[in-house]
Amino acid sequence: MEQTQSQIDERYMRLAIDAAHIAEENGDVPIGAVIVYQDQVIGRAYNQREQLTDPTAHAEIVALTQAATFIESWRLHGCTIYVTLEPCPMCAGALVLGRLDRLVYGCTDPKAGACGSLYDIVRDERLNHRLEVTPGVLADPCAKLLQDFFRKRRPNNGA
Repeated sequence: MEQTQSQIDERYMRLAIDAAHIAEENGDVPIGAVIVYQDQVIGRAYNQREQLTDPTAHAEIVALTQAATFIESWRLHGCTIYVTLEPCPMCAGALVLGRLDRLVYGCTDPKAGACGSLYDIVRDERLNHRLEVTPGVLADPCAKLLQDFFRKRRPNNGA
């Protein structure tokens, strides 16, 4: 039986959530990203800013580098990226520059989201490339992962 696009999106988002758990285990904000090309995962990453002491080591950026290496091109036509949190301006810009076809993200980021919340870089008609965007895939588990992470970091565990 053939899967619907929604089922496919959820399957890959679950992989992104799994990657986000690795970030959390390493003490970083739990955000994961998976890049798919022709139903094959060609990039799978998580936030590594703390681990690498690199402000650009967001899950999306690391996954983009992996995908470009796999394809042997910076042009990632035909690729979809799945991210647990709406990308920030830096990552949204990188997605546009990487020429991906589609972005699927879990929960919105009202403080730094650049794919519909604060900005809409990936669909800005002034730029030379735009992505199709599907927001809200497995939004609740994606949001819970982040909420639990920050709750644990607050004094008195958020009590």
